[in-house]
Amino acid sequence: MNALDLYLDFIVEKMQEVRRTQRENIAKAAELVASSCLSGGRFYVFGSGHSHMVAEEIYIRAGGLAFVKAILPPELMLHEMPNKSTWLERLSGYAEAMISLYKVDEKDTLMVVSNSGRNSVPVQMCLEAKKAGAKVIALTSMKHSGAVSSRDASGKKMYEIADVTIDNCAEKGDAAFYIDGFDVPIGPSSDFAGTAIAQALIVAVVERLVNAGMKPPVFKSSNVDGADVYNEKLFDQYYGYFK
Repeated sequence: MNALDLYLDFIVEKMQEVRRTQRENIAKAAELVASSCLSGGRFYVFGSGHSHMVAEEIYIRAGGLAFVKAILPPELMLHEMPNKSTWLERLSGYAEAMISLYKVDEKDTLMVVSNSGRNSVPVQMCLEAKKAGAKVIALTSMKHSGAVSSRDASGKKMYEIADVTIDNCAEKGDAAFYIDGFDVPIGPSSDFAGTAIAQALIVAVVERLVNAGMKPPVFKSSNVDGADVYNEKLFDQYYGYFK
C-alpha cells in the first residue's frame, strides 16, 4: 500500500480514537457552553500558531453559532512572519490583556486550543479566564502535554487548569506519519482532529439549546440567496464592539 492510502487510514484511525475516547468529554464541554449561551454568556475560542485554525473554523461561518467569539490576534498567527507566533506564545502577561479586552466573565466559557498545552499564553489564558469566573475547556494532546514540562511560571499545563479537557489524540510533536526511507515525521493530525472536535461540540451545543426551548442563532452560508439579510441581523445582535 502506498503512503497516500496509509496516511488516509492513519487519519481514519485517529478519528476513531477521538470518537472512542473523547465522546464523554465533548459532551461535558457542550454542557458548559450551552449553559453559558442560556445565561447570556459567550463561547470564546483561542488558539495560536496553527491552533488558531480550530478557533476560526467555528467562528462566523455557515452552520456556525453566533454565540462564538474567536480571539484571533494576528501577531499569534503564522502569516506575518515565521516563528513570530512561536516566540510570542511564550510571553507572560499577554493573556491577561486578552481576557480583559474581550471582557470574559463568569457567564462565559473559553476553549483554549494548544497541542502541547505548555506555553505561557495558552496556559495563562486558562488561568486568567478562571480568575474571571469563566469555565475553561482545554483542547490539547495528552500524549504530548503529559510528556513535557510547562514553560509557564505557574508550572502548570492547560489540562491541569481546565474544567474539561478534550484530547485530540495527536502524538507528541503532532507530526507522526513516516514514509519508508525518510526519518522525519510528517502528516500532523491535531488540526483536522481539532476541527472535527470543535464542530462536534457546536452540534452538541445546538442540540442542547433546542432541547431547552431556544432557537439558536446559527449563520447561513452567505452564498445562499437571502442569507445576507438573515446573517446581518445576527451580526448586529451578537457582534457589536461591546460584549
